[in-house]
Amino acid sequence: MSDQDKERRRGFGFLVLAILLVLVIFVIVTMWTNSKMPEPLAQKKPDPEVRGAAFILANQGLIKQMEENWLPNDMFWPTVLLDNMPSFQIGELEVVRYNVRVLRDNLSRLRTTDKLDPWAEGAFTALSNDPYKWWFPSAESKWSKAYKDLEIFYENLLTGKSHFYPRADNLIQLLNEYASLMGGVNTRLINASRRGGEILPINGDTKTGEKGTQLIKIDIPWHKIDDNFYYAKGVAYALHESFKAIRIDFIKVLRDKNAVELTDKILEDLRRCDFEPWIVFNGSPDSMFANHSLNLSGVFNDARQKVYSLSVALSQG
Repeated sequence: MSDQDKERRRGFGFLVLAILLVLVIFVIVTMWTNSKMPEPLAQKKPDPEVRGAAFILANQGLIKQMEENWLPNDMFWPTVLLDNMPSFQIGELEVVRYNVRVLRDNLSRLRTTDKLDPWAEGAFTALSNDPYKWWFPSAESKWSKAYKDLEIFYENLLTGKSHFYPRADNLIQLLNEYASLMGGVNTRLINASRRGGEILPINGDTKTGEKGTQLIKIDIPWHKIDDNFYYAKGVAYALHESFKAIRIDFIKVLRDKNAVELTDKILEDLRRCDFEPWIVFNGSPDSMFANHSLNLSGVFNDARQKVYSLSVALSQG
């Protein structure tokens, strides 16, 4: 082989290495950029005289954040390999769906016999779309429609065409929805640390069709523990933003029931859920490694208990 051929082969080898290096850097940067947890929402200050403005703006902020970089339906490499951030976003979506459903059914109506607000109904319908759908229609297009419908609802709220009723019974309904969601999340966090899962009793129809108690197995596979952890973080993040809005819009009710301090404690617990381990470990009590699912569960469950206590406080005369 001539020196010229050797030089040509060496140059080709360097070119291949350079391409591989650029590809590796591209993958690392792309994965890191799309894995960053979101900062607290930065939004325009709501008019304190317009009840419901803070709640609508908070949900719009969450929807906009999801729309701009929605990952659960991603089909392209390398972000298709991500699982933590998509799980976080599904957790956010769950809270927004609960919020908009209660907005449609309760918060925007004086009585349950009143007709549904068309823009609250439109936002709820859009958010009910399959979050994993990439096309016909894409999840992002539906989130965009939900944002626009809430924008019209917000504008109507300012002019009195739409309504928001910050009553104690409406807040209790919202809190009960939160408590239900948080209970399910906390159950998964607890059982993620147990080998083989746990057998839990539930009330319902048995296999024979009769009413009775069934046993179901809650089992979180080891490779899903980090997804489960980030899903819970997404729920906590969206709840924190929601409670900040609730504290503004329902401040009169909270003061009347001496529940402002309890609301602040819920906010503090939800803020404490925002911690970011390098690796989500599932260590046993005598292990040198942490059990991040149980660590998050402890704080999250404390927040859930306070949400329940707040609901009870509001229901008392």
